[in-house]
Amino acid sequence: MNELQHILQAFVHSQKSAQRSALATVVQTSGSVYRRPGARMLLVEDGQMISAISGGCLEGDVFERAQSLMFGGGEPMVVRYDTTSDEDIVFGFGLGCNGVVDVLIESLADETAASQMSFIQDCLQSGQVGAIATVFRIEGASDITVGSRMMLKSDGTVINHVANIFIAQKIEIDTHQALRKKQTCVQSYTLPQGRVDVLIEVIHPLVPLLVFGSGYDTIPVVHLAKHLGWHVTVIDDRPGYLRGDRFPQVDQILWCELNDSHSYKHLLTPQTVAVVMTHRYLSDIAFLKTLIPSQVRYLGVLGPKRRMQKLWDDLSEENIITTSAQEQRIYNPVGLDIAAETPQEIALSIVAEIQAVIGGRRGSFLRDRPGSIHSLLEQPCLTLAL
Repeated sequence: MNELQHILQAFVHSQKSAQRSALATVVQTSGSVYRRPGARMLLVEDGQMISAISGGCLEGDVFERAQSLMFGGGEPMVVRYDTTSDEDIVFGFGLGCNGVVDVLIESLADETAASQMSFIQDCLQSGQVGAIATVFRIEGASDITVGSRMMLKSDGTVINHVANIFIAQKIEIDTHQALRKKQTCVQSYTLPQGRVDVLIEVIHPLVPLLVFGSGYDTIPVVHLAKHLGWHVTVIDDRPGYLRGDRFPQVDQILWCELNDSHSYKHLLTPQTVAVVMTHRYLSDIAFLKTLIPSQVRYLGVLGPKRRMQKLWDDLSEENIITTSAQEQRIYNPVGLDIAAETPQEIALSIVAEIQAVIGGRRGSFLRDRPGSIHSLLEQPCLTLAL
């Protein structure tokens, strides 16, 4: 999400400085590639390239192609980079990835193209999941254009720029399904007169992280989480520790009475991840009494297993009994097993574990993973005949 934030900030700056800009989006891939569908790069006329759509090999060529759109206008274009043959080395990219990448390039002077920027910004700020369906390939159909979009929010809001009503209805059905599954995919629609390919991309809001405790070792956790673009809140009952100079990066600092969860209970949503690291036994009990019954999708508790067992015993005496679903969301000892010792290493272990949980992975070595490391995204959508 930090990537999207940087792109949005740079886009706003380019508008204020009256500079032309374009956007490059990976819309379809096959084989081994560096970025997946939905990866974006902002191109500004002064030469800035914010973010990346590859490991650094395609960006220069994409920028050159974008010049005609930024300065001469024109329709959005889709460029295919095929690295599956030895000719790629002769062509000049030499990626060696043995994959195919389709990149949509469009001028942000176009209102339809620019509308996705405000939509993404709304998703990030409101905390709502959204989905953007983008037409990127057309064969035969004459009443649809490359770059046409439909945008949906989880609250039911629909913004449609697809002119063909019949196809728009089909895209809306599939985009709602993508929202429910929270999974980006490519959808192909076969028409009597041709075919339309659409990238349906899920836009996730910022990860809301609650850190309970404000000791020295919470600082690197906050730093790493903010580097990833997460929305971070630090909560403690010790006002002397909750100083802005100790946590200059955090989005929110909350002081609370030890046994009063009123100030933070509304933050415990199904999207929230939380880490308890107060180093104080009574504080841990007080916070866990509220956190365990909540809907948070991840709850990490710092400390050894012996200490956690004592916490379980004392919590059960206060009628805090966990369900199997709640137990699956609790991680103790917190963090991945990477031989972490220092506060910085422990912070890396904790944040990496949270990322693994969010991504539905176990945090193991990629070399031991069978098949593609992106197998979830490579599951094909159904091809529909209309």
